[in-house]
Amino acid sequence: MKNIIFTVLLCLPIIGFGQFTFIPDDNFEQALINLNLDDIFDDSVYTSAIDTVSIMYLSNNGIADLTGIKDFIQLSGLFCSGNQIVNLDLSNNSNLVELNCNDNLLSSLDVRNGNNTGLWYFTAVNNPDLQCIAVNDIAFANFNWLKDSGCVFSSNCGTSSVEYFNKERKVIKIIDLLGKETKQTNQPLFYIYDDGTVEKRIVIQ
Repeated sequence: MKNIIFTVLLCLPIIGFGQFTFIPDDNFEQALINLNLDDIFDDSVYTSAIDTVSIMYLSNNGIADLTGIKDFIQLSGLFCSGNQIVNLDLSNNSNLVELNCNDNLLSSLDVRNGNNTGLWYFTAVNNPDLQCIAVNDIAFANFNWLKDSGCVFSSNCGTSSVEYFNKERKVIKIIDLLGKETKQTNQPLFYIYDDGTVEKRIVIQ
């Protein structure tokens, strides 16, 4: 009986704290260490240490890979601009309301988290290799989110989306926030194309 109790006591730390999240990027893990969410370089972090985090400021940290971000299930704000991130999958982060992933090396971005209308602040500009952003709500994304002009929102970023982007589009109208036609810069403008798509831009001059 004593042996059984002793064995159970030995297993309690494993049962209570045994779930880990894989963090392969050293710079990402260093950022977690700096935030007291981790304490050793071992390519992992206790999931219980991150699954209640609501805001992450990770800009300009030399991060190339945000693998593990899916386990930040309470994440509402992610600010990761100025890194070297190539692929970013936020499909498991349904509580996001703010995202800034400007100035990266993104070639894929997935925000099909089932709650796109809750993501009221979104900007992914200065990612020249990003041709398609995977979303749930294309119309909402086109009207509210910022991206590079060489990029489209799609529910399925496959070959068809790339072909769609490469097709010639013509601007038929430029309107301001009040719906009036204008070409005045230094304000949010909506570019309406002949294929029915709408693109939000801010041109600073």
